Amino acid sequence: MKFPRHWHVRALEDVAEIQTGLSKSAARQGQFIRLPYLRVANVQDGHFDLFEVKEIDVPQDLLDRFRVRVGDVLLTEGGDFDKLGRGAVWQGQIKDCVHQNHIFVVRPHPHVLEARFFAFQTQGPRGRAYFHACSKQSTNLASVNSTQLRQFPTALPPLSEQRKIADILSSWDKALDKLDALITAKERRKKTLMQRLLVGKKRMKGFSGTRLTAKLGELFTARVEQNRPELNLLSITADRGIVRRDDMAKRDTSSVDKSKYLRIAPGDIGYNTMRMWQGVSALSTLEGIVSPAYTICTPNKRIDARFAAHFFKLRHTIHLFRRHSQGLVDDTLNLKFPVFAGIEVTIPADIKEQRRIAAVLDTCDKELRLLREQRAALVRQKRGLMQRLLTGKVRVTVKADTDGHGAPIDCAGVGVTVCGRLCRSVF
Repeated sequence: MKFPRHWHVRALEDVAEIQTGLSKSAARQGQFIRLPYLRVANVQDGHFDLFEVKEIDVPQDLLDRFRVRVGDVLLTEGGDFDKLGRGAVWQGQIKDCVHQNHIFVVRPHPHVLEARFFAFQTQGPRGRAYFHACSKQSTNLASVNSTQLRQFPTALPPLSEQRKIADILSSWDKALDKLDALITAKERRKKTLMQRLLVGKKRMKGFSGTRLTAKLGELFTARVEQNRPELNLLSITADRGIVRRDDMAKRDTSSVDKSKYLRIAPGDIGYNTMRMWQGVSALSTLEGIVSPAYTICTPNKRIDARFAAHFFKLRHTIHLFRRHSQGLVDDTLNLKFPVFAGIEVTIPADIKEQRRIAAVLDTCDKELRLLREQRAALVRQKRGLMQRLLTGKVRVTVKADTDGHGAPIDCAGVGVTVCGRLCRSVF
């Protein structure tokens, strides 16, 4: 890859310290101090998840060795294949914190490499390509070792340009953080509305009648129509609803003989017989066929289909499904229609109130869908920007770095005219 004339490329070990972390199982002696302990779960792609931070006993003589400092870049050694090189810059969120041995700490030399700029390199297309090329892979997981990380080909524009690029990309991260906070607030609001409206704690304006208690078999019938192989193959998902199987990225493992597959029609609710206790159900807007592993329910005139779809996602209802599911362990739990039909629920008796509740919750879903689409668009834009900025295809305007005497500073911190070290090429 060709970089601008004043950019250089060095192995990461030339411009930063790299260290591994504390092994939880290692035998230790001497005096200990109990400290917060960062695990792989705490280090996410571009941020930290500090909801649950565990503690560990650290030998006092090793405290400085494993303590995380402000400005350190923390990278996981492995994880999902598409997020290899996952990490973020530590800003001192927790005082006196150490890190486990599955997390690398990269401590950039501040006169050469800006921490945020390096973190963006690992997250960018070029960084991900490097980790994928040298990683050890199994199924959807991959890992890199410290030797491979030390050889990471680090692009080094002048330091002022690094800072400017990092500032620009950080502004996109701030926008994403605000959007994430808004999405979280909207999700919380929807859960509150579901809890209040679906269980009757709050009634819709103009409705005050009694609520109906009935068994699900009095509200639904099972659709068991087979031998329709000419229809499109569909799949029922937990988060995307009912979708065409061809639109999913996963490999198609369906049977060649689809004579036993079940027809599902618009307005039906389908659920995964083995995962109903996890909330895997959805209202269909499509006609097609689904695997016999699903159960298809057709609502009658006493229950609105959209209302039912929301009602089946309520935590209390999912708990009912789990309680009635049959099986010795979670992996074998199933909820077949005869048992499903015997579950007793309480809902608004007036179907007009059901429809009003469904409309409110549908509006919440629409808002969330639009916000998630906006977030996905921002992520795509950021990736494109990273590709251009981190390779020098688009340059930023900054004042040149100098050594204090007016001479330009190169990647090694010396005047460019006396830089005698060859820069490594990448790919």
